[in-house]
Amino acid sequence: MKSSLLTRYRVMAYITAVMLLVLCTCMIFKYGFDMGEDVTFAVSQAHGVLYIIYLVFAFDLGSKARWPFGKLLWVLLSGTIPFAAFFVERKVVAETLPLISGARPEPVKA
Repeated sequence: MKSSLLTRYRVMAYITAVMLLVLCTCMIFKYGFDMGEDVTFAVSQAHGVLYIIYLVFAFDLGSKARWPFGKLLWVLLSGTIPFAAFFVERKVVAETLPLISGARPEPVKA
């Protein structure tokens, strides 16, 4: 497996996670303080487009790494839960790095 698969997943995971936090902040301002409706709309549209790109890259990485369906689903959904993508990204990197170097991955302790 190429390291570029992991790199582009990592970049999109961080971008999606940060945009989701920005979107949550905008939603607080929109519904809590009745301000920033236009900014919230723009941020939500940007997050939506970036999330679709994240889905494509995560699915590509998951199919190349032969993840089971449950794990792939969790990785794909982590872009919709604030802070989850940061933690999931770290775990994915730890599990995927041995596949890039050609070694067999060690079992993950859950």
